[in-house]
Amino acid sequence: MTRNSVSLILLPLTLAALIAGCTRDPKSPETNPIQGGQASVSDTVSRKNILQTAMASKDHTTLVVAIKAAELVDVLANPGPFTVFAPTNEAFAKLPPGTVDGLLKPANKADLQNILQYHVTTSSLSIESLRDGQKIGEANGDNVMVSVKDGKVRINGATIIASIPTTNGMIHVIDAVLLPPTK
Repeated sequence: MTRNSVSLILLPLTLAALIAGCTRDPKSPETNPIQGGQASVSDTVSRKNILQTAMASKDHTTLVVAIKAAELVDVLANPGPFTVFAPTNEAFAKLPPGTVDGLLKPANKADLQNILQYHVTTSSLSIESLRDGQKIGEANGDNVMVSVKDGKVRINGATIIASIPTTNGMIHVIDAVLLPPTK
């Protein structure tokens, strides 16, 4: 199996988990990944995989549409482990007008897959394991950079706002879309 095929398999799984984790009951400490405005990992692992978690999230509908358009849905059901950095709907809204609509066109499927795979790694990384200056290899073959300052963890400048453990990995909800480097 090539690195690109592994990347294609892993990305959808990771993204789905992030999406599903963001729709839990906010009153439940077991299921609320955001406590006091700080990203934290729930003590209880979601009983859902990354894909199921993402599909259940109202905050990740754009991501789910993108996963479907990129034909990466089946990949997210894989046993993993994966870590998905999952942008919220608000993160996608920050992109220039027309960007998302353009990427969703069938002619741009390869570009969309590359962007989505840039949000997934093939290991389960807790927020506590992320270190300032750490490079993480993503499913598309590129790297992201971790920065930690004042208790906030960022991936390429995108802030992790919630972390959700799932049955096949970890979802880190982020406030920006990660764009792979141009080649």
